[in-house]
Amino acid sequence: MPHIHTEPGQHDYSATAYIVRVDTPEPRALVHMHRKQNILLPVGGHIELHETPWQAMAHELLQESGYDLAEMKILQPAHRVQSLDDAVLHPYPLSMNTHQIGTDHFHSDISYGFVVQADPQGIAEEGESLDFRWLTHDELQALDSSQIFSNTRQVYDFLLNNALHHWEHVSTDQFNL
Repeated sequence: MPHIHTEPGQHDYSATAYIVRVDTPEPRALVHMHRKQNILLPVGGHIELHETPWQAMAHELLQESGYDLAEMKILQPAHRVQSLDDAVLHPYPLSMNTHQIGTDHFHSDISYGFVVQADPQGIAEEGESLDFRWLTHDELQALDSSQIFSNTRQVYDFLLNNALHHWEHVSTDQFNL
């Protein structure tokens, strides 16, 4: 989807999925070659004006990777708010950050960590990148900044070294769209 905010210095909100496959001898992180930026990135995209971050995550996963939320577990801290009386509870993000896109545009990103045990049942939509790569921690670390966005490597490093082993693997159906 196009940027909502197009004036210099404006921010778009985005949602990103850091996906780790754990049915292999060594955990593997999913990245794809972004079709516009020509760099390896995790799956994700813009949060539209009519969407919550969790709704955006669901549609971006399906659109860009073929994964449905039901095929995944989301990483959540063990101690977290479990319910709210008068609000829809969303999952805790793995990270939240703001980063620059181009020379004068920004994305404020809500990143989620996911665990999967198989390839997606679906396929990415037409026009999306089909260059997917499942990389080990060492393979991610070996990439230079011309191949992968540095923040992607840093978040996956945290995920593979910490959150994957210390956060709970929770069914995504606990969270309403």
